[in-house]
Amino acid sequence: MSRSLRRGAAAALVLAAIVPLSACAAGNDADTLQIKPDNAAASIDNSAKLNNIVVVAPEGSAGEYTGPLAVTANIANPAPKDDLVLTGIKVGGTAAQLTDEHGAQVSQIVIHAGESVLLGGPNGGAGAQVSSAKVSVGGYTDTTFSFKNAGDATANANVQPAAGYYQGFGPQSKSSASPAVTASPGAVPSASPTGAAGAPAGSPSPSAH
Repeated sequence: MSRSLRRGAAAALVLAAIVPLSACAAGNDADTLQIKPDNAAASIDNSAKLNNIVVVAPEGSAGEYTGPLAVTANIANPAPKDDLVLTGIKVGGTAAQLTDEHGAQVSQIVIHAGESVLLGGPNGGAGAQVSSAKVSVGGYTDTTFSFKNAGDATANANVQPAAGYYQGFGPQSKSSASPAVTASPGAVPSASPTGAAGAPAGSPSPSAH
């Protein structure tokens, strides 16, 4: 082999060693690639699809924690015509309070056919919050989502502090004394005693994972 070819081969080996290291450095930076954790998911036949289920503790929480928690999840209704009605959420054995985009308590959240709703988040919207429960931040806890007619969906959800990607998803201190009504994402809640759903409206949806 000629001297020039040997020099070329040596340079190629050095480059081959550098490229994987660079790729690893970029891959470990979740913010750079906007990578989200592999979060819990659940479904009920073709009636409900739940993705990115996470229980969020206040910012700065770590280890064993007891206190208020929020639940975030992307709940989709794949049905062509029937509404999906979320009637309750439990973290462990503790029931969460459902709220509308104004923070007012509601008895149920309606996801219209072909639509989805993101629970929680800094941009407002329907939410679910537990007043107090014991969890391990960084660990996992059981969650149960109950739907009228469709039944229950359960998932072992990760517990994260309200930081980084989950900034703004933590439990809110603001409370409302408003009576429980029905929330229809993107619409003004109905004050009907029967809890009838409001008019259909769109709702934000995060990217599925």
